[in-house]
Amino acid sequence: MASQNQDPAAAATLKASETGGSAARGSVTKRLQQELMTLMMSGDKGISAFPESDNLFKWVGTIDGAQGTVYEGLRYRLSLEFPAGYPYQAPRVKFLTSCFHPNVDPQGFICLDILKDKWSALYDVRCILLSLQSLLGEPNNESPLNTTAAELWENQEAFKAHLHSTFQG
Repeated sequence: MASQNQDPAAAATLKASETGGSAARGSVTKRLQQELMTLMMSGDKGISAFPESDNLFKWVGTIDGAQGTVYEGLRYRLSLEFPAGYPYQAPRVKFLTSCFHPNVDPQGFICLDILKDKWSALYDVRCILLSLQSLLGEPNNESPLNTTAAELWENQEAFKAHLHSTFQG
């Protein structure tokens, strides 16, 4: 009996090698199309994402800083790249807009558990964008990628002044 948590893409790899990968790629394409529709219909404020040109496996997203945080009024662009094993493998998500934040390094890479070891196939693009929007206002200073931002976070006025003086949206 097959495990319910087994990645069907892994099982399909053998079949995919025979069919050129079209079966596995087709199910990922269907999932991404469904996620795009869900995101467009959600009505969530301050988040959006769309495929980059004709490539459904590469998206550009935006998140607005949440009200009441030092990021309020700022908009950030992100890249989302989906692997062939999606949703059983997390997408690669990166800030395109420079983001001064304790959990974002200078190259835009993000330290967020759901994009790493806590990833689940139940997560979708909407969940990722909402989590990132939340992370902006509530960083995890226990595992900073940007130690300068982590140290400055304690003084919100100074952090906001630095953030707004360096922001290039």
